[in-house]
Amino acid sequence: MKNKIKVGMDEKIFYIANYILLTIFAIMFLYPIVYVFSASVSNPYLVESGAVVLFPKGFNFNSFISAMKLSGIWRAYGNSIFITFFGTITSMFFTLCGAYVLSKPELKFRKFFTMMVVVTMWFDPGMIPKYLNLRDLGMINSYTGVILGFAINTFNVIILKSFFEAIPRSLEESARIDGASQLQILTKIYLPLSTSAITTVSLFYAVSRWNGYFWTMILLTDDTKAPLQVFLKKLIVEKNMAGEATQMITPESLTSPQTIIYAVIALSLIPILIVYPFIQKFFKKGVTLGAVKG
Repeated sequence: MKNKIKVGMDEKIFYIANYILLTIFAIMFLYPIVYVFSASVSNPYLVESGAVVLFPKGFNFNSFISAMKLSGIWRAYGNSIFITFFGTITSMFFTLCGAYVLSKPELKFRKFFTMMVVVTMWFDPGMIPKYLNLRDLGMINSYTGVILGFAINTFNVIILKSFFEAIPRSLEESARIDGASQLQILTKIYLPLSTSAITTVSLFYAVSRWNGYFWTMILLTDDTKAPLQVFLKKLIVEKNMAGEATQMITPESLTSPQTIIYAVIALSLIPILIVYPFIQKFFKKGVTLGAVKG
């Protein structure tokens, strides 16, 4: 019979408090998502009157159908997919290269370069200098400005750097004896052993790109290039400018500006909700990387 480890009263209190706090946080994060989907498939009158709190009432897909028929929504959807796909690939390329180089102990002035990279996490040049820099580089109203201008996140570089440093040096030394180049070492040793870390960082970049709003709105002045989040912002502004007085919502109304906005938000959430379950096992492992170094 196995001896069970006795758990003290202080540990029990900690676990109970921990579970309570995590449950509260989970509800806080999940409630807005559930409410958005519920409001998007509910009767507009019940949504406007505040009757919809959690679950849908007067279930129908009229708002979704109206949202999918909005002029320009699928173009904006395509723009978001384009920015997210190529933006994530570009970000991962530069992040992997930077993290790999900084993880090498033989790199001259390694500590200096690492400090220069880390400093960018603490000191930001500000919005105006960033905009002027991108303008002078000719990146206004161009996907290049959105993709290249914000290609690297310092935190993600540090995450991958820490993971690369944890990979046994003996593997690299063996590859060098066999005549492998740095590119071969990166692609055939480091990348296959870093699947969880790469998947996690890729998810961070993809979500950031998909939800990107402010700088895409500032840099992409042509409406035909605007992504879904900017399209949604314009819908909300148009609704507010129209005023509540012009919105005659009755129990018989099939849709309303508010429920259509909720439907667009739901449409923007669907891709991330579909992708996440497939990479969850990598994400759960990847978020803990660097916590224990071997």
